[in-house]
Amino acid sequence: MLLEIKNLHASIEGTPILKGLNLEIRSGEIHAIMGPNGAGKSTLAKILAGHSAYEMTQGQILFLGKDLTELEPEERAHLGLFMSFQYPPEIAGVSNQLFLRSALNAQKKAQEKPLLTEEAFETLLDEKMALMDMSATFKERGINEGFSGGEKKRNEILQMALFEPLLSVLDETDSGLDIDAMRIVAQGVNAMRHKDNSLVLITHYQRLLDLIRPDFVHVLVDGAIVRSGGADLALELEEKGYR
Repeated sequence: MLLEIKNLHASIEGTPILKGLNLEIRSGEIHAIMGPNGAGKSTLAKILAGHSAYEMTQGQILFLGKDLTELEPEERAHLGLFMSFQYPPEIAGVSNQLFLRSALNAQKKAQEKPLLTEEAFETLLDEKMALMDMSATFKERGINEGFSGGEKKRNEILQMALFEPLLSVLDETDSGLDIDAMRIVAQGVNAMRHKDNSLVLITHYQRLLDLIRPDFVHVLVDGAIVRSGGADLALELEEKGYR
């Protein structure tokens, strides 16, 4: 089992958000989590990533058999967990290339793997940027500085392509994307899919799931998963809503 969540309860500033959530994810699977606003979808993503503002009050989260709650956010990332932000932050004065090389080598150091030279990293970066249809100008631009919504989301998937995580959590990656940008993002995600990694897609809409077809769809309402099914469940939700 790659990820196992048992009876997860979580709150923010004392307000309960997750109320007994259970979920199992195996290697190679794509899970979509859908639900109305305020159901707890983004809270789940932030709890998995280790966001300090969110408090886990009950339950257990096991990643590769390890208790995730005992690990700092960077330790979770080094273990193979990746989260794409709903609203990626801007960091002025730090180039994309410098940030990505530093982050990737920090991961390799933690995993006791050889570090990449500047030349080797640039070759790898060019390869992954071509996958995401990103021009070379992105290398020297500040992180997300002046980026459009679509460019920010592509930059997030570029990070995912470089870090090769075992589990990626994409929190409303389709938010604010036009059709062309969504297709590029989906193309990048699908190109990275293989039997050893898994994906959690948090989304409101069926349209992303037409491009990245999930193995399982879960409906999250009032802090708990109330129904699960195959990809067709998303079509039913699109037609009938969450009620």
